[in-house]
Formats: sequence, C-alpha cells, structure tokens
Amino acid sequence: MSEPQTDVSTLEELLDRLEAVGDDDSDKISVNQVLETTGRRTFGPVLLIPGLIALSPLSGIPGTPTIVGLMVLLISGQMLVGRSEFWLPQFLLRRSVSRERFGKALKVLRPVARFVDGLIKPRLQGLADGPANYMIAAFCVLVALIAPLLEALPFAITGVGAAVTALGLALVAEDGLLTLLAVGFCIATLGIAVWALIG
Repeated sequence: MSEPQTDVSTLEELLDRLEAVGDDDSDKISVNQVLETTGRRTFGPVLLIPGLIALSPLSGIPGTPTIVGLMVLLISGQMLVGRSEFWLPQFLLRRSVSRERFGKALKVLRPVARFVDGLIKPRLQGLADGPANYMIAAFCVLVALIAPLLEALPFAITGVGAAVTALGLALVAEDGLLTLLAVGFCIATLGIAVWALIG
C-alpha cells in the first residue's frame, strides 16, 4: 500500500481523514487502519491519534489508558532515536473499536477541532520543528509513562490526552507558542498525576 499524504495542517483535516478510515463493510475500525490512513512518517499526525483517543469517549473503554500510554511511548521513543517510519507491535495494531463508537467519538471531537483550529497558526516555528521535535518527544515519553498508572483515576487520562494532543498539534501547525503552552500543560499534568497517586 502506498503511503498516504500527511500534509494535514489542522485538526479538522485529520478528523476528515479519520472519517474515511475503513470505508468498507467491516463493523470494526482497527489501529492499523487508522495509521494506514494518516500515514506513519510524520510525527505530529501520528502522535495526535493516541491523544484524540484519550480525549474522546473511547477513553472510557477499560484498558484505554494503558494502550494510549504504550502508543505514545513507542511513537515518541522512535522519534528520539531518529526512525523515519513509526512502528507499532501487532497486538496494538489489531486493537479495534466498533465503527459506530468510532463515528460517535469523531462527532464529539468535531466542534472542539473547529474551535482549536481557530486558535493555532504557524508562529515561533523554531520551537515546533527540527531539534524542538526531540524536546517534544521527551515530554511525550514522560507523559506516556504515567498514563497506565491513571487507569483507576476517573477522567485522569483526559489530561494525558490533552497534553499529547497539544504537542501533536504544535507540530502539525508549526505553532511554537502552542509548544510552550503544551510543555507547561505536560508539566502540570505530571505534577497533578503524581500528587493524585501519592496523595
């Protein structure tokens, strides 16, 4: 299969692509189908996938925080070592959700995407490109490591999803200001998680 284009620059464009995932008679949508649609060669869009899962109603499925954490950890780790194409193990790629639940999740995210897209734009691009990618990947690794620990905390995975989504969006939109805000949010999320776990 040829690699799809990955030049998305807005969250709505990404959701448009996700709506076309698995356009066949199957009643399931797998992680592999999502990645085949968005592409595996661009860090921002690939990173957005687990972030959006964590922000959507799909986060209520048992085990989702652990799956999200593993996806973010593997994607970010590969970014840090300089891989040009992101790889995930088969047991993650085979994970699936019903087409109906997938569609409902996208519907919930659509108005959020419109709002967010109105705020982001290319600026301070040196903070969202080149060496900055490695800083973003490092923060994603830290956030990913705490995600499985939040399995028992209601709605805690939402903070992880927001942090990862913001970092992915910063890369997609080349928005350095969003990078700074997202890094601050990551630090706050890590602090809150640690406080909740030891409190």
